[in-house]
Amino acid sequence: MPYVVALSGGIASGKSTIANLFAKLGVPIIDADIIARQVVQSGTPAFNLIVKHFSQEILLPNGELDRSQLRDIIFNNDHERLWLNSLLHPIIQQEAQHQIAMQQDASYVIWVVPLLIENNLHRLVDRVLVIDSPVELQLERLIQRDDIDEALAQKMIQSQVSSLKRLLYADDIIKNNGDLQSLTEQVNKLHHQYINNNKHKNGLI
Repeated sequence: MPYVVALSGGIASGKSTIANLFAKLGVPIIDADIIARQVVQSGTPAFNLIVKHFSQEILLPNGELDRSQLRDIIFNNDHERLWLNSLLHPIIQQEAQHQIAMQQDASYVIWVVPLLIENNLHRLVDRVLVIDSPVELQLERLIQRDDIDEALAQKMIQSQVSSLKRLLYADDIIKNNGDLQSLTEQVNKLHHQYINNNKHKNGLI
């Protein structure tokens, strides 16, 4: 397996922005959120189970899942959120590991995992990189990004582990206060560090 860096952080903390900066440096990105969308496309086994569980009312007119409606359901009902997580997380995890294994020639890969700590996945990686972003900024981004009210945004943030707990698992931390230049500098520094980490792991230096 290649050297794996797990990139995690709270919802709307800037994971996609950071992942894109690593991608510009030629680093392969394995994104759990992208995989999550792929495994519930119309006709997949997970899609069929979700429709069976929530009924046809969870579908858009084009036959795809109504993600907005599904989001409202699971973040207002812990039982339904746990049911969906128990269905999807093993499928997402299996596909992520498959994609990581395909990157044998890479110096390292970035595995974007929002629920890294919640699902106890930190044990599977070489390094944990956590994005630390002020909750107020997360809340603002989330409301704008998903076009939702503050109450739902608060529930979505509170459904994850606290920032303090997440930071306890961090080997590296990126401070994200919305300054792209600062983020770029932090990513560039870590990029060189991870290349060297991989060399050490493989006895090359």
